[in-house]
Amino acid sequence: MDALERYIETFSSPEDELLRELDRQTHLRMIQPRMISGHIQGRLLEMIVRMFRPQNILEIGTFTGYSALCMATGLDEPGYIDTFETDDELQELAQSFFDRSKHGHKIRMHIGSALEIAPKRGIQYDLVFIDGDKREYPAYYDMLLDTPLIHSGSIILADNILWYGKITEPIQHNDRHTQAIADFNRMVRDDERVENVILPIRDGLNLIRVK
Repeated sequence: MDALERYIETFSSPEDELLRELDRQTHLRMIQPRMISGHIQGRLLEMIVRMFRPQNILEIGTFTGYSALCMATGLDEPGYIDTFETDDELQELAQSFFDRSKHGHKIRMHIGSALEIAPKRGIQYDLVFIDGDKREYPAYYDMLLDTPLIHSGSIILADNILWYGKITEPIQHNDRHTQAIADFNRMVRDDERVENVILPIRDGLNLIRVK
């Protein structure tokens, strides 16, 4: 962590003790712990939820549950979060922390593809956080904009939208992750049904509002 990152952490609201423990367990047990949202992005997600006051939240990509817990902290009762994760090996760790949190009852974890399951649930979401398989970002976007899953005024947040800076470089023909993120960003920019701004926090967040 460089000096500027330390300054940002020092002068932001402190990390919750349970979240700090989850961050530590993620780094001890996961092969790619950097996938966790972490303190500052987590605080931003909580703040966005507090400001927009959604009732129903859809999260695509649970990982170990850090971002879901942050959003649940800012979520008013009787709001809830449907979070989807394709890797069933992550369920036990994430659910154990949901169970320990006083906000965990707001989170419903689903194992399986959001692309297959979410449209069948018949629920409209006020806020969507996309942090799943980067290769499926365009498919997630099509699913959201072409089904009744969202409505006018819904907010979509897409994580890792700068992809470690690769998004500004020539894309290799076999780099499906970077190509999909580039396609997603282009789809959002060219879609007159939405307005957006990219926030350069961590690996980039695309903040999108449905008109």
